[in-house]
Amino acid sequence: MGGAMQKNKLKRILAKIFKFSSWKIALILILLLYVDATLLRVDHLKMTDLRAAVLAADEAEDDEAIAAALTELRDFTRSHIIFNVLEDNGRQKVIFGTGPLYLEHQYIRKAQAELARAQEIADRNGENPNGNIYRKAADVCDAQGKRYGWRYPDQNYINCWMEELAKYPTTDTLASDAAHIPPTELYRFDYASPIWYPCLSGICILISIILLVLLVVRFITWFFLRLAIFALDHGSKK
Repeated sequence: MGGAMQKNKLKRILAKIFKFSSWKIALILILLLYVDATLLRVDHLKMTDLRAAVLAADEAEDDEAIAAALTELRDFTRSHIIFNVLEDNGRQKVIFGTGPLYLEHQYIRKAQAELARAQEIADRNGENPNGNIYRKAADVCDAQGKRYGWRYPDQNYINCWMEELAKYPTTDTLASDAAHIPPTELYRFDYASPIWYPCLSGICILISIILLVLLVVRFITWFFLRLAIFALDHGSKK
């Protein structure tokens, strides 16, 4: 008698828990997963457009536009979930963020301006015992640029200058007049996005996770309640 009452009680609990069918929750979850993927793609495409705007401003050599585009890209990336897949040495890598971004044109302009400044000083005072080392470096690197088809000026050209200038030691009095090429890291940007953020896509993802957890809990509950009912049935037959 007691076993039958316990079994009926478990069946009532099971009926209450599963009053709303699991397949309906699963259907809602599937639809939400589609929405999640769509929103993540929309955010990724927006980030790609903002990233392209930075590179376009860099190519146009507009420093104000570069700064504004970088700020917009940074703010958007930090307030959205940017799921990105990059290729790293032939292997696919999943990241959250923009990935590395280089302001090549701005770096070359700054480096060229610094080289021009140092060369002008060398032409003006003529104090270097090695002669005008900047003109010597230009002669060598211009010839290599024509030979290898470098786009003038580019990173290979700048590297050539640095290698040639390093061949000529400078005195302490000339050190202050040497070209100070800025480090490339100052012109490299890589904005990371949060793994989760309370934006539209983030809220939809959160709801999806809750529904998924609910389905798992319901399945585990169903399994153990069915196991308990089976045990009661088996015990009553003995």
